[in-house]
Amino acid sequence: MHTFENQMHLGVLLYGCGHHQAAWLMPDSYIEDIGNISYYQTLARLAEKGCFDAIFFADNQAFRGAEPTDMPAFWFDPIVKLTAISQVTNYVGLVSTVSSTFANPFTVSRQLLSLDHISNGRVGWNLVTSMTDGEAFNHSMEALPARGDRYKKADEFAALMDKLFLSWDADTFQPSREEHTLIDPTNIQAINHNDDFFKVKGPSTTPSSPQVKPVSMQAGASPQGIALAAKYADAVYSVSWNFKQAKEYREKLTNQLIQHEREAKQIKVFPGLVTYVGQTYEEALEKKRVLDKQLPIEDALKQLSMFVRQDCFQWELDEKVPTLPPLEEFDGPIGRYETILEMIRDKNPTVRELVGYLNAGGGHFTLIGTPKDIVDQMERWFDAGVADGFNLMPPTLPGSLTDFVEFVVPEMQKRGLFRMAYSGKTFREHLGLTR
Repeated sequence: MHTFENQMHLGVLLYGCGHHQAAWLMPDSYIEDIGNISYYQTLARLAEKGCFDAIFFADNQAFRGAEPTDMPAFWFDPIVKLTAISQVTNYVGLVSTVSSTFANPFTVSRQLLSLDHISNGRVGWNLVTSMTDGEAFNHSMEALPARGDRYKKADEFAALMDKLFLSWDADTFQPSREEHTLIDPTNIQAINHNDDFFKVKGPSTTPSSPQVKPVSMQAGASPQGIALAAKYADAVYSVSWNFKQAKEYREKLTNQLIQHEREAKQIKVFPGLVTYVGQTYEEALEKKRVLDKQLPIEDALKQLSMFVRQDCFQWELDEKVPTLPPLEEFDGPIGRYETILEMIRDKNPTVRELVGYLNAGGGHFTLIGTPKDIVDQMERWFDAGVADGFNLMPPTLPGSLTDFVEFVVPEMQKRGLFRMAYSGKTFREHLGLTR
């Protein structure tokens, strides 16, 4: 039996109608409600019913909008969306993506602290450096800065965010009508940050949160990304197609943690997880087949082209995937590209087969089968120490999330792998983090 200290954690990345590119075409999708906040509130309540540690929203600050099938999945700003969700939930953590390449640290730290107070300490933030020139064009830039420059800025951004999160404590606010005083100014200090990218006097207008500060998360898989996570993150999202990749990622992260004199248990690792659940393997596989059959090949090739930074429309669909440049020569997002190289080594697929593997979740750990089959594999990763939990990426919403909550979570609970109910109220308490 697992105790609280060694139970698994669960997050869920809520995206559009689900992570499968054909999810919106299903008759039971909620595509008409993609711009309706009640849709996301309902999904969040479903995750809370399953005792998930957190819901998570990615972000993209550029909308393509050039093709009829472009999904407006980032209709709402994630912090605003999570604020609305906080009002209809009580426990589930609320994680927003923040881009250090574009965000103003004083403003975004204030927004996150505000939401942390509003939600009684349930906020996390996922630090990214962004991926596309399209986003840069919306922020007075001619192109996305080089990776090295983005991560140098991200390092300063993360350090500054910590200063702002902790610049004063709510206990300093002690209004006294008799003494005509509101605060103790001796405990509120300017941070006087002045470095390469930012100059901020401080302090924040908002005091530190009920959980001291929002949980810091990170998702970069490049050497720079892993180094940044080891320095600042409480938890990381990772891309791992198989156990080998998950083990290698954990080893890279541990090596970086040692350099920063942090213990491995101080940072939680959440590989992405795509699940198709059925009472039999055949039933689960049929759910995937139905989705795959609806997938427009043009959309799949567009996604692959973005991942590998090549025009994949020129490739022959039923021929083997052309030789791709080695990882060290790739200048795009490394995590997903490394996974694609791993998939090609594993499967030696045709182009059509490769997009089939990628069309839900983009190459994350994918499990198809009964609740027992799925939890067996999750438990293997967990017990081996390559994952502290998983970040669920449901192929369809709400269907795949409902299947996971109704069938997989009870199997995890039966084994003592997962909480039966929330024991704390803050996101830090859910994760067992002390700092």
